[in-house]
Amino acid sequence: MKNDFDQLKIGNKVFNSRLMLGSGKYRTANDALESIESSECEIVTVAIRRLPTNLKNDTTSFLNNLDWNKLWLLPNTAGSQTAEEAIRMAFLGHELACQLGQEDNFFVKLEVISDPKYLLPDPIGTLKAAEFLVKKGFTVLPYINADPMLALHLEDLGCATVMPLGSPIGSGQGLNNLANISIIIENAQVPVIVDAGIGAPSEATAAMELGADGILLNTAVAQSKNPSQMALAMNLGVKSGRLAYLAGRMEKKHYADASSPLNQISKFY
Repeated sequence: MKNDFDQLKIGNKVFNSRLMLGSGKYRTANDALESIESSECEIVTVAIRRLPTNLKNDTTSFLNNLDWNKLWLLPNTAGSQTAEEAIRMAFLGHELACQLGQEDNFFVKLEVISDPKYLLPDPIGTLKAAEFLVKKGFTVLPYINADPMLALHLEDLGCATVMPLGSPIGSGQGLNNLANISIIIENAQVPVIVDAGIGAPSEATAAMELGADGILLNTAVAQSKNPSQMALAMNLGVKSGRLAYLAGRMEKKHYADASSPLNQISKFY
């Protein structure tokens, strides 16, 4: 379902899909390829550390089987424990995008994670790296805790989005930070992409109904019993939630309100 009047704009790029898909944790390369197709996503995120330095010459990478005229690479700095590491990864990510023919791609999903147990993002390191990369012309999509004040600071620095986590990476716990995500959505002037923790399509729908601009997920699809089918379900869940948000939810009431009031029925008798 394409809707040119409801496109997602990030930086200077416009997308029809509001679902972004990760490329890790799939059991087979074919699962990844089929899932990306079923999801109808237009942004695929890839950990820079997992890619070879010369992507085009690596025949084992499933990325070479994707149509990069239709997809947009979102390199991510996963595995970076400091701002300095993340900055180096961002520049490598641009080089890899160039190898895929996307010379104008300066997108980076910024992850600075020094916590090995819960994999929670480091707010200080993220701010430091974001400020540097924005000044260097990168389109920065920072992965953060659901911290409304941090989100505002990153927006003020010039980040193209903010990406609060629903719950820890790969946990499938869903939207544990719903109240804070709601505050971030209310105040943000840039797209809010809920990233991490989504385990089921209903959770993706709930985030979109709240007013999130998009969803980024990976494990929920990659580790499902049927990744391609789950990718389709997530695709429909995101679309459903977006349509519901745009339509506007009915007001909640304390008491029942008959859908066929007696005063309307009586006129037929």
